Amino acid sequence: MHYSRGDVCRWLAYSGTPVPLDELLYGPKNSLVVQSLHSRMGAEETNGDGFGVGWYGKRETPAVFRSIEPAWNERNLAELAAHTESGLVFAHIRASTGSPVQQTNCHPFRHANWLFMHNGFVGDFLAVKRDLTMAIDPALYPELEGTTDTEVLFHLALTFGLEDDPAAAVARTIGLVESVGRKHGVEHPFQGTIATTDGESIWAFRYSSEGKSRSLFFSTDVRTLRAIYPENELLQRVGDEARLVVSEPLGDELPGAWNEVPESSWGVIKPGDDEIHAFEPVAPAA
Repeated sequence: MHYSRGDVCRWLAYSGTPVPLDELLYGPKNSLVVQSLHSRMGAEETNGDGFGVGWYGKRETPAVFRSIEPAWNERNLAELAAHTESGLVFAHIRASTGSPVQQTNCHPFRHANWLFMHNGFVGDFLAVKRDLTMAIDPALYPELEGTTDTEVLFHLALTFGLEDDPAAAVARTIGLVESVGRKHGVEHPFQGTIATTDGESIWAFRYSSEGKSRSLFFSTDVRTLRAIYPENELLQRVGDEARLVVSEPLGDELPGAWNEVPESSWGVIKPGDDEIHAFEPVAPAA
């Protein structure tokens, strides 16, 4: 593998009753920290090139903690997670395939009250990077700090109206990536899963140009799981709206707890009924 293949990573997004971060990051049998060392379904077994956690508290904008240390070896993460609660959390562990291991390349990325993270890659990113970067709104360009394709994707989505219509903005972003990629002879310009949030709702996307996307799962409705597992303490404690979206299941101790997101789909987790729809990139106007 080389830099043009981008990053292959693992992530989780949680929305629901505020819980300590360590219950999400360390508690499950196949927790994200366990996956950082032994991923079962990732393109790489080890995801040790840094991590990031973003969470919402009393302020409108989220807090973000990022480190280049492997998640399994970061004592500060364990300390922080044990003393922090949140009802909306993004967490990401990184496996770089060439881009530098530095804090500015760790997910999630933040703009105002928005967070964004990605597992996958923009095909032959070095060949298409200039064209994609030049399509970013000049007002947003100074925010670019790192060298990853994900940060470029985020700022393209912001350029295309992420704050007003996330699904349409991501469709336009990937449409541009495919258009530019094919102009440069890239066979499969985009691969991956994306999550973004404004602190209230979570939008998740699963798509690849070749139709073989990275894995993505969402948790079964808590009310259904309570009926199946009435003895489970955590299920009794969290509210009906609690949901997880993950790159791979956090454990197999509760059969039926996880559902695979269909290929070429996007969904939104929000108060009330969740939604899932077919996803199709929107090519830029001629």
